[in-house]
Amino acid sequence: MVRVFKTNITDYKLANEFIDSIHLNFSDYIANFDLEDCDNILRIESFNNDVCQECIISLIAEKGFFAEELPD
Repeated sequence: MVRVFKTNITDYKLANEFIDSIHLNFSDYIANFDLEDCDNILRIESFNNDVCQECIISLIAEKGFFAEELPD
């Protein structure tokens, strides 16, 4: 399962901190950012379970940032 999110995260250091936080909280997720994309894409993949959309949006919102899942 892969989910793709539009974010307002533009800083590479901050993006790496979010990736670390996602991996710490969800050990079976593989996360990466594409900050070159105009939507500052966060892509999360899981081979074992469905990716919890609400969990990711909430995790990012806790730090004052925005994430919205993009349709397929």
